[in-house]
Amino acid sequence: MSFPRSAQLLSGVLATAGVLHFAKPKPFDGIVPQQLPGSARTWTYLSGVAELGCAAAVANPRTRRWGGLLTAGLFVAVFPANVQMAWDYRRKPLPQRAIAYGRLPLQLPLIAWALRVRSTATK
Repeated sequence: MSFPRSAQLLSGVLATAGVLHFAKPKPFDGIVPQQLPGSARTWTYLSGVAELGCAAAVANPRTRRWGGLLTAGLFVAVFPANVQMAWDYRRKPLPQRAIAYGRLPLQLPLIAWALRVRSTATK
C-alpha cells in the first residue's frame, strides 16, 4: 500500500484531533458558534467523527482522492469555530490571543495540504 509521508502525517493530525474531541471535548465545546442549532457537545462530537473519518479516508490510497477533498472541506467548515475562538479570546493575555489569531491564517495551508495529499491518490 502506498502511503506517502505527507498523507501519513495528515492522517495522524486528523486522527489525533478527532480523538481529542472525545477525550477532552470541553475546549472544543467552547469554540462552537452559538448560532449553530443544538448543543455544542453534539457539534464537538460530530466534528470529531468527521476528523476520524477523514483520517481513515486519507490513509487509504483508494479513498485518498475523496478523503483529501473532504478534508479540505472540513478545514473550511471549521473556520467559523476558529473565528469564534479569535473573537472570544480578544481580551485574553497575548499568548492565548496569538494562538487564537494564529489559527485563522493556518486554515489556508491546511486546505492546500489536504488538496496536495489528494493528488497522491491511486486512480
